[in-house]
Amino acid sequence: MSRRPLVVGNWKMNGTRASSMQLVADILAGLPGDARADVGVCPSAVFIPEVSAALAGKNVRLGAQNVADQDQGAYTGEVSAAMLREFNCTLAIVGHSERRAIYGETDAMVAARYAKAIDHGVTPILCVGETLEEREANATFKVVDEQMAAVLDLCGVESLSKAVIAYEPVWAIGTGRTATTEQAQEVHAYIRAQIAARDANVAANLQILYGGSMKPDNAAALMSQPDVDGGLIGGASLDAKSFLAICLAA
Repeated sequence: MSRRPLVVGNWKMNGTRASSMQLVADILAGLPGDARADVGVCPSAVFIPEVSAALAGKNVRLGAQNVADQDQGAYTGEVSAAMLREFNCTLAIVGHSERRAIYGETDAMVAARYAKAIDHGVTPILCVGETLEEREANATFKVVDEQMAAVLDLCGVESLSKAVIAYEPVWAIGTGRTATTEQAQEVHAYIRAQIAARDANVAANLQILYGGSMKPDNAAALMSQPDVDGGLIGGASLDAKSFLAICLAA
């Protein structure tokens, strides 16, 4: 099964209006027209309208860094999937380790956000992964199973045909540490096998991204693994040259 690679930049809470627009312009200028990978960017929510306008008619997808678990109502600070769709957002990150660790989002909350994205035709990028303590306790697969189960129990395995998974070893995010290609492949293959046990076709077509400090110097090796279908890029996505190098490696 040949899955098209996907590389998504998660800009997190960085940049200004001017720097965000410059970053978009530089990415668009550097991407070849015959790129063999799909590319997306997830700016801060306040910059989505202008980034959306800049990407109109271009071959770069727009994403959000989160999505509400409700359609509308008294949910101060949240942005609904329907609102995102108005600005041509086709991707939304859900369950990022920073949302789980810093803001206390539970597996159930993440699953609810995932469900709303699916409901409104936004592709959720479901983040799963273990902390350093969990890896050292040999609990990686258990943690990933629990994070996946919340989504599968709520939405069913068929929902993954409209989703993307990002494996992010929490211990490798922003630390400079990166999972070895073997460590990344092991977990990616495990995730695909667990899904295949429920639906082989969904598993075969599912894009599973690596999200732990992927950089230009390790991107090609990571993405050469048979079950690594691209990357969810943090820090390196804030520099157009670095991000483009990763996109080209895909």
